[in-house]
Amino acid sequence: MFDERNMPEATLAGAKIRSSSFKRANLEKADFTGAVGSRAKFISAGLRGARFEGARLNDADFTKADLRGAVFRKADLRRARFFRARLEGADFTGARLQQADFFDADLSGAVWTDGKHVCAPGSVGQCR
Repeated sequence: MFDERNMPEATLAGAKIRSSSFKRANLEKADFTGAVGSRAKFISAGLRGARFEGARLNDADFTKADLRGAVFRKADLRRARFFRARLEGADFTGARLQQADFFDADLSGAVWTDGKHVCAPGSVGQCR
């Protein structure tokens, strides 16, 4: 478990983090590129500017996480939970988001899956 750890700029590229817990951890600018972590928990984690390119994080829980500026290009985020997450300026280009839940999440300025559409300011719960 990595709960409450201070690991800014950590390199976890390609790591197998299935069912791992990073609750309230500081992972600002961490690199999770290509990580495999279904059911991983990032609840209330500080992940500002983190990279999740090509990661497989289906069923992951990002409830209340700070993901401002995070990069999820081509990530598998099916059924992931982003309840009340801060996703301003995040990049979801090419990401798989089927059944992902963005309840009350701030998506202002996020780049959506087509890589062209930018969510309007005030986009909460869905990209507008």
